[in-house]
Amino acid sequence: MTHRRTPLRPVIVIHKMITMYYYEFGKHFVFSGESHDFWELLYVDKGELEVWADDRCYRVGQGSLIFHKPNEFHKFHAENGIAPNVIVLTFDCRSKAMKRFENTVIMLRDEERNLLAKVIKEGVAAFEFPFHYPLLRRADAPVGAEQLVKLHLETLLIHLLRRNDWHKETPKLTRPAKEKEYDALTTETIRLLGESIGTHITLEQLSEKLNVSKTVLKDVFKHNTGQTVMEFFSYLKMEKAKLLIREAAHNFTEISALLGFSSVHVFSKAFKRIVDMTPSEYAKSVRGRLQA
Repeated sequence: MTHRRTPLRPVIVIHKMITMYYYEFGKHFVFSGESHDFWELLYVDKGELEVWADDRCYRVGQGSLIFHKPNEFHKFHAENGIAPNVIVLTFDCRSKAMKRFENTVIMLRDEERNLLAKVIKEGVAAFEFPFHYPLLRRADAPVGAEQLVKLHLETLLIHLLRRNDWHKETPKLTRPAKEKEYDALTTETIRLLGESIGTHITLEQLSEKLNVSKTVLKDVFKHNTGQTVMEFFSYLKMEKAKLLIREAAHNFTEISALLGFSSVHVFSKAFKRIVDMTPSEYAKSVRGRLQA
């Protein structure tokens, strides 16, 4: 006797993971933006962000999740002087049901936050942490860790699809043309600073590269970020230093040289001033979080 089988019809299928990140940003962090041909999930674990998606602007608070659909240009910055912690997952998913997540901001319930935490937990078990791009598989990964990343993420998305108490967030009005021009100047300034993170670039050099006066550059950047250009440059260097310390591939002297400091002593003083702890104290705090 032949028994009939019933094919199971999946609603959401995650085909591939691209990146997994847990970021601890500074209170003045600005991400200048990108677009890509896959889905992105951004969850605010702490703090508040102003997020731009194409020409729409959203206020995303703690406990909220926003989706970016493929090829949507997106950028964000920290709001209200609070250092945000952010989870970012990017993945390939061609399921039609994903369309419901376009242009949405969703406040997660406890069960959904637990599912997201499970995604990260299994990700740490499956891939080298801190996460890299591309993801690096751990040689000692427990059996099924990668599959559980996929299953927990699919389960989270299905839970969200079943809810009928969230709606598409109404974006703030787009800004006037002059403000968009100033946003573009700020974005380009941040890009140049990021490219120059191992150098001693000056305000004069930046204004020349951007073909704008120093006065306009200083005023626009201060208005859009709350910091001077050089303060922000120092902040970028320290964020890079924190990343290098977490990756544990270089000692403090090497990190100092990579970031263009004249000595490890000068680097340590700058790190203490901006991060409010020494490089050694920060390294110990990272190890403590991983062992907890």
